[in-house]
Amino acid sequence: MTGSGRRSSARSRIKSKTDANEDGPLRNAGDHRRNTTRDHTSLRLLNVNIKMLLGFTVFTFFIIWFLINRLVNPDQEPETPRVITPFPAPKLMDLPMFQGEHKESLYWGTYRPHVYLGIRARTPRSLVAGLMWLGVKDGRYHLRHVCQDSDELSKYGWSRHNGHDFGHQLLVDQDLTLETSFLKSKGDGSGYGGDWAVRLDLQSEESRWTNDMQRTGYLFFYVADEDGNALSLGRDMFDIHEGSLLAIGSRADIGGWQLHLKGMESLEVHYSGFRTPHIHNLSDLVLENLAAQAAMFNRLQLSDTSVSSPNILVFQISARIPFKADIAFVSGTGVKTSRVEERLSSLTGTSLTSLLKEKQSEFDAKFENCFKMAAKLDSESVVVGKAAIGNMLAELYTAVPSRPFFPRGFLWDEGFHQLLIWHWDVRICLDILGHWLDLMNTDGWIPREQILGAEALSKVPEEFVLQHPTNGNPPTLFLVLRELIYAIKKNKFTATESNEISSFLERALVRLEAWFQWFNTTQSGKERSSYFWHGRDTTTIRELNPKTLSSGLDDYPRASHPSEEERHLDLRCWMLLAVDSLHSIAELFESSSEHKKEYGSTATLLSDFKILNQLHFDFAYGAYLDFGNHTEKVRLSWKEIKVGNNYPARELVREVLEKPELRLVPHVGYVSLFPFMEKIIPPDSWILDKQLDLISNRSILWTDYGLRSLAKTSSLYMKHNTEHDPPYWRGPIWMNMNYRILAALYYYSQVNGPYRERAEVIYDKLRGNLIRNVVRNYHQTGFLWEQYDQKKGKGKGARLFTGWTALVLLIMGEVYGET
Repeated sequence: MTGSGRRSSARSRIKSKTDANEDGPLRNAGDHRRNTTRDHTSLRLLNVNIKMLLGFTVFTFFIIWFLINRLVNPDQEPETPRVITPFPAPKLMDLPMFQGEHKESLYWGTYRPHVYLGIRARTPRSLVAGLMWLGVKDGRYHLRHVCQDSDELSKYGWSRHNGHDFGHQLLVDQDLTLETSFLKSKGDGSGYGGDWAVRLDLQSEESRWTNDMQRTGYLFFYVADEDGNALSLGRDMFDIHEGSLLAIGSRADIGGWQLHLKGMESLEVHYSGFRTPHIHNLSDLVLENLAAQAAMFNRLQLSDTSVSSPNILVFQISARIPFKADIAFVSGTGVKTSRVEERLSSLTGTSLTSLLKEKQSEFDAKFENCFKMAAKLDSESVVVGKAAIGNMLAELYTAVPSRPFFPRGFLWDEGFHQLLIWHWDVRICLDILGHWLDLMNTDGWIPREQILGAEALSKVPEEFVLQHPTNGNPPTLFLVLRELIYAIKKNKFTATESNEISSFLERALVRLEAWFQWFNTTQSGKERSSYFWHGRDTTTIRELNPKTLSSGLDDYPRASHPSEEERHLDLRCWMLLAVDSLHSIAELFESSSEHKKEYGSTATLLSDFKILNQLHFDFAYGAYLDFGNHTEKVRLSWKEIKVGNNYPARELVREVLEKPELRLVPHVGYVSLFPFMEKIIPPDSWILDKQLDLISNRSILWTDYGLRSLAKTSSLYMKHNTEHDPPYWRGPIWMNMNYRILAALYYYSQVNGPYRERAEVIYDKLRGNLIRNVVRNYHQTGFLWEQYDQKKGKGKGARLFTGWTALVLLIMGEVYGET
């Protein structure tokens, strides 16, 4: 926000300077021309020629200088801006553990989270496949493809997914129920990455049919080459009863490939071929083709035509409901040893049925082994837990918060995601962490979001595309790194896993140090050991309280007037997490002993209870608070303005009724509990008892559904920040913060101290409230939600939010990392 303000004022200043130059000299020049004669005109032409000659001479000089410079320095390249200059260290993803079999085993996957079913390879420009279907609502057909709430699906998401080679998804669209199963296989004759298959199972409640529209199902499966390679139709396109070769092609990475269809019922197939560099508008192309056919021939089918050298082929599969269809992709074809028919047989029909059952049983067994929930919770909770881990693993790499709203990687979310993923598969966890850390630039800055390709970009609002290298995001990756270090010390890994984690940490250390130093130098405050989030808008006239987007907590109340005097409590605690993790990593490697003492002293400083209290504790209220230039007397008021043609209008503007002063900012909420989450408070301190008061008080944070994000006593509780900006972190319940608070309660319930029993009672109640509410919402609505209403517990915000809301699974299993 601050950056945009600076850019705006810079443009204004430049324009003013130019205007001043034009108003003076140009006006005088005009007066001079009006008083000149013909002779003077001839002289001006001569002057122009002289100027042209001088200009040509200067231009020639620079050309000669450039050529000489290139001859002297032939290899010199233009300097790359620092913001996109990679960090000068070996990449983590070049480690042997991420090569060979590991890399190939993850080549294909359901890596297109923004569509209901999408498959691609882990390469920038891939062969891509996906599914569309026609849903019926209010007597009209609607094409489903991209995940969006306006489709009004009552349920969709992966019920199981192992992150490698198996997944099962259930989608409910009005009266249609569609199950999609995904399976990968690597056998003799396969090309790089192996083969994969998709089973489509379409059902409907026959008793609810009212017309023929509901008796026939229309599925559309497509394959597209992002490199623009031409695709060819199969030879037996219309002989569907015995199975069909739909499409063939070739790529440098996997060799020749074929796409086959096998129907278990009588299927009708039509097709259309397109050529376009942008597959994110494929839905429009299909709709246009269907509409043209309907207008000309009154039939709902693709045109059975193709442009020359198409890079997209779409196949319409129609049949009376219910029906099933298997689609198999085989790679490495076109050679004598490819064994295509044998591989196809194993990927379709009864063989596929057996493989899917086997993979489901393996998933269930691993789930219980990892989280041990059977003895703790009922079957309804287990269903939610499996969906939580399945959906998070399905959208690698990285994990994404929400398929319809946030189908891209977020740095601040990722640390929370990995708290869950490492328990399932530590190699996958390290793979994701490595990709993030390899994005670091030469200054130690990591971008907050990863928007990869046109498909992902099409889902991002324009104002969030540009990212400023002066603004950070919480370094949550240290959350999982700290847990991995602890688990190594407690011998919770196999010897191979421990060696791989150690190798990863040893190479990652230099990047983690740079990341910490970037924060320590760019986000530091005026007081020793204080920090503040940069990027708050100091000039806003429309925000009730200027947002702190870089903190991840967006509209959580901070000082009313942003300044360099601010001290942000949460950032100080994130810095303690980071430096404490660095100190632990340095202890593992003797070669890092030169930094070990420095990290240890910084960690001691940031965990100093006395200093923390001097900077942030309000002894009268018994709460930890931010510090800054603040007044409570700020409000939004309607103001009349004039718009086009002096038309009167009104807008909400910020009104300050009192001069702010430097003080503790009196807003209690999640930020106030960061020292509690980091376990800085001694178990025998009376301040711990005060934190338990804040947590358990219904007038402050406690609800029957979890802890609200901002106390009811706050002046900004559930207040809009602008006319169109409803409360986000000003009351609703968020799972990531509740998980961290619950982990701290569990810790204090296990250590000796006068408040141990009280912490245990609060822990049990809070855990029960969170689980019951999430499970109830899931079975009522079909989804995990971004946040939950603090009054009735109803899910709100983005749905299918299987990012950090999936931490409910760790809560169910009572898995809290370091405890």
